[in-house]
Amino acid sequence: MAPTQTARTARSRRGLAAALTAAAAAAAMVACGGAAMASTPAHHGRVHPAPPATAPAAAGVPLNCAAAPSKCGYPDATNSGVPVGTALRAVPGQVSSGPGWHYDSRGWVEVTGNGANLSYLTIPYNVDITASNVTLNHDSITTSGTFGVSLRHTAGVTVENSTIRGTDATSGRVNAAVSDVYGDSTAMTVKADNISDFRIAVNMGNGGLALGNYIHDPGYISGDHTDGIMAGGSTAPTTIKDNTVFISLDQTDAITIDASGPGQQVANQTVEGNFLAGGDYALYAGAGNNAATSNIHIENNRFAQQYFTHSGQFGADAYYNNTDPGNVWTGNIWDTTGQPVTP
Repeated sequence: MAPTQTARTARSRRGLAAALTAAAAAAAMVACGGAAMASTPAHHGRVHPAPPATAPAAAGVPLNCAAAPSKCGYPDATNSGVPVGTALRAVPGQVSSGPGWHYDSRGWVEVTGNGANLSYLTIPYNVDITASNVTLNHDSITTSGTFGVSLRHTAGVTVENSTIRGTDATSGRVNAAVSDVYGDSTAMTVKADNISDFRIAVNMGNGGLALGNYIHDPGYISGDHTDGIMAGGSTAPTTIKDNTVFISLDQTDAITIDASGPGQQVANQTVEGNFLAGGDYALYAGAGNNAATSNIHIENNRFAQQYFTHSGQFGADAYYNNTDPGNVWTGNIWDTTGQPVTP
């Protein structure tokens, strides 16, 4: 998506977020039909009752947006990734190097120069980044390897307006489309990308920004645990905003900010204005593995139900702790009714 398209989407999403907040306030505490809770595995939390089928939506809130998210201001194939018809140069056939980067004949692209810019390229390999302030823009990256774009000890890397995918949805799925490999890269930005055929779409181990991405159609190999956006166990400021994340599987999540193990603290995480569906739960909200949480903001998200009645197989969310300091849950709604989703 071109920068002007990104700006238009951001403006429309801010207006929609305000409408969602008003809608949730107007319909607060509406009962969810009185359905009995189904039992779930103990580690998952609880099942949400199905959203009310007949409750009226608040005025001005669009409903049933999952078929065409962009019509409701969310990312989809029409406003993310490399636009159809964009001229790209093939690596290594048409270009094999540039300032700060080169194609390695062993089968990947290596980026070693600070400030390198790789734009308007089609790359059938992993792009491995060991430099800082690198930009990937309007690139098409297709690989069945461990990583699509790997960040190793970097700062200020931006991956935007790019299409990143595996070679197919099974044995050719990419393990991690964009990944902070060691969990120590800072200020990473993943923006307006179209990501598919993955096990993990975006792995943010040390904070950063995921904005306006369309993440959909994951791949699957037996034994996979599938994550849309994974920001596990961090206290570094993280913003996950205005993304569409549709996981068409009964595991694991569209977004997780849960700790990766016991004894961790999770803080300073913002999950705002996203359109989510699928997995066990669409959202794991930080307090898994008994993590202490603070300043967790879950705001103005929309939970779709095209795969499961409860958005995820077992519910919209798990492991949100509303008693920990600074945590906020507000403005989150069901796509089909516009009614509030309560944690």
